[in-house]
Order: sequence, then structure tokens, then C-alpha cells
Amino acid sequence: MESLEEFYQHKFNGLTVDIQQQIGQFNVFDIADRLANQTTSPVYTRRNFYKVMLYIGENVFYYGDQSIPVSGMTLLFFHPRLAYAYEALAKDTKGYFCVFQEEFFQENFRLNLNELPLFAPGHIPVYSLNEEDGKEVATVFLKMLKEIDSEYIFKYELIRAYVTELIFLGMKLSPDRTLLKHTDAGLRITALFTELLGRQFLVEFSNHRLLLRRPHDFADKLAVHVNYLNRVVKKNTGKTTSEHIFERITSEAKILLRHTSWNISQISYALGFEDLAHFNRFFKKQSGTSPSVYRKV
Repeated sequence: MESLEEFYQHKFNGLTVDIQQQIGQFNVFDIADRLANQTTSPVYTRRNFYKVMLYIGENVFYYGDQSIPVSGMTLLFFHPRLAYAYEALAKDTKGYFCVFQEEFFQENFRLNLNELPLFAPGHIPVYSLNEEDGKEVATVFLKMLKEIDSEYIFKYELIRAYVTELIFLGMKLSPDRTLLKHTDAGLRITALFTELLGRQFLVEFSNHRLLLRRPHDFADKLAVHVNYLNRVVKKNTGKTTSEHIFERITSEAKILLRHTSWNISQISYALGFEDLAHFNRFFKKQSGTSPSVYRKV
């Protein structure tokens, strides 16, 4: 699985300081600029970040085990639970794309991308656009490109609104034919696990606690054996059940540290940790820094 840090390293020789300090590491690009810099097409793998793309031209995109030819103007969404790739870009290819981690939305809107039909297992989010819709999508990307270079203090809040507009436009365009039936029980259980995990967040009150924190907890709720849950989640997402749980808890911890006045003990309790020391060790292992240092950044 390619991380967003590896994406920036491969495409741009690392992260800029501004991007590195932003939750979700958002950025937006013009495809023509990437072609001018001889950027290569992605290899077929999962990534740990989301990508939204307006593609203008012809190509073949590979989602999971499907090959999807596109032409004209196409709006595409890519997410961490589905491997993808596409053919080499023609020289006259145009369009735009943005990349971000799930934290980018949890930072403010707390929009749970995992719960949206657009990113549901088995859904292929590829939408052919007519001229009117294509112009609308292009305008949104141009706004993001303009805003990313501005000095406006709330520019990322505004950009989140633009990305949200694209997401809901995609759901509005969603035809029934792009929603594939769950071909096996494992895919259905994976979808239910993802929904159950996301449903626990947001944590609104410091005296409330997360109840589902271990793979066993989720397996009990879903009435399956924990080994089976671990196996199908790993197969369908590329991550273990524990990795999904730890990532969501870490992401929520960052939000609470940055955007609430709760002390660290209260945050530790709300996230279900038995004691503050355990939370400190967990957070440092997951994020590379202590909760107190992260709060000061």
C-alpha cells in the first residue's frame, strides 16, 4: 500500500513544510503540469489516501478486478479500500486532481467518508460528465487551485467545502449500474465492520467512552468469529482490523487534542484507555509524538 508521504516523495521529492503541517496533507494539481514534469502513471496498488479527479481525455482505469474505459470528461474517486491504476497518459490529457487523507475531513466537518455510498465496498465511482457538469466540476477544481496558494487563514476550511461539493455531486450522479452486488459474505461483513467502526465517532462528551476498541468487540457485534473478521477485512481492504481501529482512534485523538479544551486525561478516558500512560504510549507509537507535544504544534 502506498502512503501519501510516499506519493509526495515519488512525485515531488517530499512534502513541503506547509503540507506536512496540515492534517490530511491536502493538495490539488493540474494534470497538464504533471505531464510537463513527466510524472508517471500509478502502479496497481492500494493507497492510504483519497483522490478526486476530473479526467479529460481517453484512458482505461483499473478498479479492483474491473477495467473501465473513459472518454471525454470523467469524474473519478479513488479510496484506500480499493486498488487502482490507469494506462499511461496521452500528451494532450487535461484535467485536475486532489489528494488528501481521511483526517482532512475529520478535522472540521467530521464527515465520515467510510459511511458515504460513494466509497462503499463494491461501488465503482466513475462518472461520465456532460458539458454542463464538466464545466461545474472544472470550476470547483480551479477554485481549489487558486485557494491553495492564497494567504487566507481559513483557506483549508473553504477547500473542504469545495471537495465536499465534488463528493455530493458524485453521489448525485451515481447510477445504479455502478453499485455492484456483494459477491460474498466477506465483503458484506467488511462493509458492516467499516460502518460500525465509523458510527462510534464523533466523540462529543468527555464522560462518554468508546465501547468497541478491539477486533473481538466488533466480531461479537457482528456475530462472527474474530479470526474470520480479521481475515475478510484484511482481504478486502489490505489492512488488519486492528489497523483500522487504531487509525480511527488516533485520528479522533488528534481532533480532540487540537479542537477541544479537554485535558489529556479526559481525552484518554473518552477514547477508552484504562489510564493516561497507556494513551500516551499508544499515541506516540501511532503518530510519532506525545499528545502534549502534538497539542502545542
